[in-house]
Amino acid sequence: MSNFVKQLFYDLFKYEDNNYHDFILPETNHEKAKLYDGNPNSDNNDNNNEQDKSNPKKLYNAIDVNLEIVKNQYNADINSDIVIRDFNLTARNKQYKAFLLYIDGMVNTDSINHFVLNPLMLKNTANMYDNSENEVVRKAISNNIVIRKVKKFDLADYIYNNLVPQNSVEKLSDFEKIASSVNMGNCLLFVDTLNIAFDIDVKGFKQRSVDKPENEIVIRGPHEAFVESIRTNTSLIRRIINNEHLIIENIEIGKISKTKCAICYLNNVANDSLVGEVKYRLSNISIDYLTSAGQLEQLIEDNGKFSLPQLLATERPDKASNYILEGRVVIIVNGSPYALIAPATFLDFLCTPEDYNLKYQFSNLLKFIRILALLITLLLPGFYIAIVNFHQELLPTELLFSIVASRETVPFPILFELIIMEVSFELIREAGLRVPSPIGPTIGIVGALVLGQAAVDASIVSPILIIIVAITGITSFAVPDFSLSFYCRISRFAYLIAGFLFGFLGIALVCSVHLIIACSIKSFGTPYLQPFVPMTENLKGILLSPAWKRERRADFLNPKREFKQDKISMNWKNDS
Repeated sequence: MSNFVKQLFYDLFKYEDNNYHDFILPETNHEKAKLYDGNPNSDNNDNNNEQDKSNPKKLYNAIDVNLEIVKNQYNADINSDIVIRDFNLTARNKQYKAFLLYIDGMVNTDSINHFVLNPLMLKNTANMYDNSENEVVRKAISNNIVIRKVKKFDLADYIYNNLVPQNSVEKLSDFEKIASSVNMGNCLLFVDTLNIAFDIDVKGFKQRSVDKPENEIVIRGPHEAFVESIRTNTSLIRRIINNEHLIIENIEIGKISKTKCAICYLNNVANDSLVGEVKYRLSNISIDYLTSAGQLEQLIEDNGKFSLPQLLATERPDKASNYILEGRVVIIVNGSPYALIAPATFLDFLCTPEDYNLKYQFSNLLKFIRILALLITLLLPGFYIAIVNFHQELLPTELLFSIVASRETVPFPILFELIIMEVSFELIREAGLRVPSPIGPTIGIVGALVLGQAAVDASIVSPILIIIVAITGITSFAVPDFSLSFYCRISRFAYLIAGFLFGFLGIALVCSVHLIIACSIKSFGTPYLQPFVPMTENLKGILLSPAWKRERRADFLNPKREFKQDKISMNWKNDS
């Protein structure tokens, strides 16, 4: 009986790892896989795979082979949005088999109907022209000599020059470029007897229209923001920088996604070494996919170990254009409404585009307020806990008595009390961002008023601590850059703990470590604390000079054009 029970439990609860899996690949799929390698008769071995990776697969003259390869490449049997349109093409009164390849939803079907299928399929004077000669005769006159050149009829040139009335048409000869074009929203035309395909630009996918910036508030400036389309973003910059020296280069990143990135700079202003460094870093990123500018920022910054932001991110075209005109490089990622600006210094994160739109007195006042807000965000909780624990003599006697009296009924140490309130404030802030916008402000008000007052009445925290945490939270919103504000929110916990353990000495030690880290950071070769460490001749950044005195560009960028305006820019004052 006991053996029976033991065997029963053993059979019920025993575990056997079965590593054998009987998967059989159908022969038809195997043949398709071999066909996908580029040659239907090639062996599917490792050597051929390595050779295929080094040499892109070329198109064949036989349209049936190309069609089968494309169907396997895009899994056309199961992909519902892959469209392959077979038809007969008419050229010089002859019929050729052809097909179109495109993705439904990413193309403008009206453009395909009117400017691709209509001139290729319907009879018209262009494709019905019949001549017994198969040669095209051209004449050229040079030094009063008539030169006659005879060229045989070429079907590819005839289609390219006569039958496709589209403004952007390109000839492609390998399947890798064809797949990239189709994925971007183009239409590919394949014709029998030709080992090339025609890449026709007929993009028509839906996209967000240009609207106001959502995270960078506009006070006095253009109400336009970047969108997810890379070409729309580059056009916004082109409209502001109306100059032929503006260069916009494309680089693809991602082995799978092949995300397009645009590098924007002025070739007669930007330093060649800076432009070369940006291109080098973008060209040497080996990842499968890239989906956002925030991901790219982490991949190209000089030192990712430190949380200090090392690249500027903006959704405003006017801000990006101003930095391009100063000699910097702007990077735009397709699918992201933010542009990256390189290089960036610490003072750049305290500036806004409105600084140049307002009078310099107003701009300097606002910048001073931002610097004060940055210091309060970092140091106020640490200073409070250091003074209460170690340096009570710095407080007036009445204020000290008030603080001690307010903490009489609080059962927790001051450090635990501060951490509770700081974490609670961060939770309220995050909850206000994540919930739907109509009730977001309501959560903030409820969290700040109701919960704060309830915590004081329950003697969990002291009233003055509520004031300290509230001031710290408000000043963090005054820091204009989101990344720098986030960094300050994290770093203040280090100052808080140092102040609790060692008082002002601990705060000074943490501040020294911060300065050492900031001095060691570089952004694309530019010291992070420029123009102060190291100090340069052109000290600018904290205080903004009047518009008529902003003659030089930042010298730490080493621009090709040092001066951006004449010494006497307001010539109207000197006119008699």
